Amino acid sequence: MQTNDTAKFSDGLFQPVVEQCDGCERIVEVGESKYCNTYVQPDSRWHLGICNFATHAKPEVNVVKVRINPLKAAKRASSKRRG
Repeated sequence: MQTNDTAKFSDGLFQPVVEQCDGCERIVEVGESKYCNTYVQPDSRWHLGICNFATHAKPEVNVVKVRINPLKAAKRASSKRRG
């Protein structure tokens, strides 16, 4: 780590990471404290759910299958071919 990086985290603006951040690749250790290299207040990133820069956690994607009426689908397909 460079000396300007150490000064960046030691000036008091950056807050230490929270336990949800454990395992993230963006964590930087300065002395005995751990800081996020991207966000000044890492706990605010987890307030509404998952942090958008978390490298260790992936969002869940739910796929919902929708049933389509075959008669309506046929009408839509035929109208697109004509016009």
